[in-house]
Order: sequence, then C-alpha cells, then structure tokens
Amino acid sequence: MNENIIYTKVFDFAIRIVNLYKYLSQKHHEYVMSKQLLRCGTSIGANVHEAIAAQSKKDFIAKMAIATKEARETNYWIKLLIATDFLDQKQNHVKTIQNDIEEIIKILTSIVKTSQERLEHVK
Repeated sequence: MNENIIYTKVFDFAIRIVNLYKYLSQKHHEYVMSKQLLRCGTSIGANVHEAIAAQSKKDFIAKMAIATKEARETNYWIKLLIATDFLDQKQNHVKTIQNDIEEIIKILTSIVKTSQERLEHVK
C-alpha cells in the first residue's frame, strides 16, 4: 500500500473529525467525549505524517503503530458517542465515518505488519 494513499485518507478523516467535533460541541454541548475524539482522530494523521518522514524503518514502524493505536481509540469514542445517543448510527454520515475508521485501522495494521516482516527479512 502506498503511504501517500493512507496520508490522504487520514488527512481527509481528520477534517471530518474536526467537523464532527464542532457539531457535537455546538449542537449537543458535548465537550468531554468529543474533545477526546478530536485529539485521537486528528493524531492519526499527525503520526502518519511523521512516519513518512521517519529517520529509519524502525522509526517508521513505531509511528505507524502509534497511528494504529490512535485509530483504534477513535473507533472507541465513535462507538461510545453512538451508544450514548450523541450520534445516530442510522445517519449516513455516522455510517461512513465508522466505515472510514475501520478501513484506516485495516490499512495501518497492514502497513505495520508488512513493514515489520520486511525489517525481519533484512536482518
């Protein structure tokens, strides 16, 4: 998988997270969970961006692994916001954001695993 594809996906996802944060804080006056979502949801892209400029293959893997963890945390907050009725899972934008984060998790996990395997073969 080309890292530029994941960079674009996580950047676009971060924009959606920022907009979702604005919606939750302005329309629902929800600040605690939405702030957590904002932090981890935008951190994914920041870590991917750092990974692309990594100093070594190990550094790249470490940054991508952090991005994967942030993506999993983001997924958790989205599920919690649905479970507490701040988001309606029936709405299309909620379905698509869930699909997006699940796809991002799969891609990042694949990048980390493939990179680790390649690193092992070099040794």
